[in-house]
Amino acid sequence: MASREGRGCFLCSCCKPRDDNTEEMTVLGANREEQGSLPQKDYESLNYDLCHNDVYAQMIETRNKKTAKTLDFMKWITTFLIGVFTGMVAFFIDYFVKLLNKWKFSSVETSVLACGQHGCLVLSLLLLIAFNGGFVLISSCLVALEPVAAGSGIPEIKCYLNGIKIPHIVRLKTLLSKAVGVLFSVAGGLFVGKEGPMIHSGAIIGAGIPQFKSITFKRCKCNFPYFRTDRDKRDFVSGGAAAGVAAAFGAPIGGVLFSLEEGASFWNQSLTWRTFFCSMSATLTLNFFLSGVDYQRWGALSQPGLIDFGVFKCEGENQCNLWTFVDLLIFILMGVVGGLLGALFNSLNTALSKHRLKYVNTRSRCVRVVEAVFVAMVTTTLAFVAAMTLGECKEIPDANSTFVDNNTYTISEIEESVRTFFCDDGYYNDMATLFFNPQETAIKQLFHQDGAFSLPSLGIFFILFYFLACWTYGIMVPSGLFVPSLLCGAAYGRFVGTVLKRYLGYHHIYSGTFALIGAAAFLGGVVRMTISLTVILIESTNEISYGFPIMVTLMVAKWVGDLFNHGIYDIHIQLKKIPLLGWEAPPGMESLRAHEVMDTNIVYIYPHTRVQSIVSILRTTRHNAYPVVTECVGKSAERTIRSNTLASHNIEYRRGSTLTRAAEVKRRTFSQSSLELRRSNSVNSQTGIRRSNSDLTPEESINNLLLDSRPEPYKAYYPDDNRPLEEEYKAVTFHGLILRSQLVTLLNNRIYYPESTMSSCQPHLTYDDLTEDYPRYPDIYDLDLTQINPRMIMDVTPYMNPCPYTVSAHTPVPHVYNLFRTMGLRHIIVISSIGEILGMITRHDLTDDNLKEKLRLHRHDNR
Repeated sequence: MASREGRGCFLCSCCKPRDDNTEEMTVLGANREEQGSLPQKDYESLNYDLCHNDVYAQMIETRNKKTAKTLDFMKWITTFLIGVFTGMVAFFIDYFVKLLNKWKFSSVETSVLACGQHGCLVLSLLLLIAFNGGFVLISSCLVALEPVAAGSGIPEIKCYLNGIKIPHIVRLKTLLSKAVGVLFSVAGGLFVGKEGPMIHSGAIIGAGIPQFKSITFKRCKCNFPYFRTDRDKRDFVSGGAAAGVAAAFGAPIGGVLFSLEEGASFWNQSLTWRTFFCSMSATLTLNFFLSGVDYQRWGALSQPGLIDFGVFKCEGENQCNLWTFVDLLIFILMGVVGGLLGALFNSLNTALSKHRLKYVNTRSRCVRVVEAVFVAMVTTTLAFVAAMTLGECKEIPDANSTFVDNNTYTISEIEESVRTFFCDDGYYNDMATLFFNPQETAIKQLFHQDGAFSLPSLGIFFILFYFLACWTYGIMVPSGLFVPSLLCGAAYGRFVGTVLKRYLGYHHIYSGTFALIGAAAFLGGVVRMTISLTVILIESTNEISYGFPIMVTLMVAKWVGDLFNHGIYDIHIQLKKIPLLGWEAPPGMESLRAHEVMDTNIVYIYPHTRVQSIVSILRTTRHNAYPVVTECVGKSAERTIRSNTLASHNIEYRRGSTLTRAAEVKRRTFSQSSLELRRSNSVNSQTGIRRSNSDLTPEESINNLLLDSRPEPYKAYYPDDNRPLEEEYKAVTFHGLILRSQLVTLLNNRIYYPESTMSSCQPHLTYDDLTEDYPRYPDIYDLDLTQINPRMIMDVTPYMNPCPYTVSAHTPVPHVYNLFRTMGLRHIIVISSIGEILGMITRHDLTDDNLKEKLRLHRHDNR
């Protein structure tokens, strides 16, 4: 059982002691933080590879063809339920956002109209600040209960689907904080959207429903032992994320493409069908409730999503086209500007996020709550002052006309949404109309009200919205970025269209088209999405003719933005130091081999191991998996070892860290955890006198036995320079991989046998029993060690995975990277040509920073 004290099976947090009181993994690198770098956290990895052990094979054999069809049917039923619940959550958010906005805007408008005659606008401002500050305070306090609910959640879900376990990211508590918090943050006047958090909410629903049990409500548990693997959970989360997009935009196809392009790292044909079905179910459910509650026409299904961009039609007395080929050149230029604006937005937000990570997030949560309320107060004040002092009065269109300047935005809809602050009868305040309406309504106005906004109002609105939205994204509230970016880009597009029409004689243009292209350009410059965003916008506008210009604009915006920085979601992933693996290995890694990036400090066990050794290993390490090995013995093995210097002597691969029995005993003997625990058990803390075994409690006696006993039947010895090299570096043969959760489950169920009997006397555990506690397996510290016999032997061969993915020492790193990435692995074992284990490659070893450092050392050694 060789020790590996440094990094865990995949990251160094695995070796840290357990701390259930922390919200996230241990914060590392305090000295780096003192030097000005950001705090760094370690994250565990998910294992999307199936464990093909004996109990899994027995479970598969017992399932007949009828059972397989039943399980497939259950997958479709579960997928439908995910879509339905996601649609219901979307309706819940939308309904209460409208209710709170109506209450707030009607109260403030009444106050403004009353105070306009008596000069008491300060009271109206204070009333608006009270509304927005109170709503944001509620939202921020909800997020304080579950900090992972802050933001849009898209970066975290993207990382989860990539194979990284973000603490509490798919918990019920997170869903409640997210869904309730986002409706208060949107109603609180912050420049945020509810569409991004909808994606996170759908992913949480996708992770929870297939389990048919709740960790929060432990009594809510069904006897359903299926879908309890990380692989199945990942697929349902992909469907839930797609359903969130479909419910937000009424775009089921766009939801599937979003989950494929931006979310999921692994895909297959059956998942495509189920994800599309889930998206359609969410759209149908939301459509049903919106049509019935908002329009009192149950079953009419006239409202597909939370956002309705209206109908783009170029009709009226003067016939025109939605866009022409000449307009395409302008769209490309708008895409260039949109990419530049998006790159600047991301750069400013990155600087703000770094400041928050260093000086705000490291303090108490009360400070972050105060920051959120302060942002809401500043946003409210600036919007109120700009609306009351900088707006222009525009004439309300003639009520006798059906279409206004070739648009289908009717007069009744205009009269309901315009704000007439400080304007005469028949006129409205254009700036107040943009600021004192929900963002979705403001977007429709920019798309469909031609000539309704002056250039100064559009310019001022764009500048204020741009910088305030940049400042807001990252505070401790649920906050989406799609709708704010669309609104900001729509103002930019309308500004361009108005300039072309007014000053360049470009009279044939359709202003709504330029607003839509501006929205696409800016949003593409911020998030750097192409295919899925094109389809989402097409489905939201119901106009297929916009497909080509939107696609070209998004591509140009992405190319220009990528010259300066990454998309906003990727930036926040990097700021949080989450080890996301891209689609391909970093360039220039072809010269590196597997043995140059593998880790040789590995903890391993034997097929038949004493319980005391297993408990000691589990209590002194935090690795996720342990290789199962045997020592090479016999004359034939010795001859093979001597002839194979690559595997045995390990001269090429850091001889001091070679996988050997000698190094294992030395490291385990001097384990700091063992020394501290032995000292605490053997010495009285008050008198300092060594205690006899009769004075110890049963648990303390077990601890002493676990720590003081040598793992039998192997004798402890230390590396000696006088020993023969092949004796000191005796190689071990790899047989399989056993998970930590499996070992703890076996101990918890007393799966072991007496030394005097055969291993066939060991009790048997079924696959359902082995996965019963998924996804929260018990920890070694939760077990009552007094009930475990440390002298017993455990046979792990029926439960280990005998066929994990392995590579040879000379495998190129890009090949290892592609295998790790495409198969969703957590560990790759490096073995020699005769089956000897040389090391292990994990996610930490394949991160960009680590690979670049290994490449630098490789080039330095080859000079």
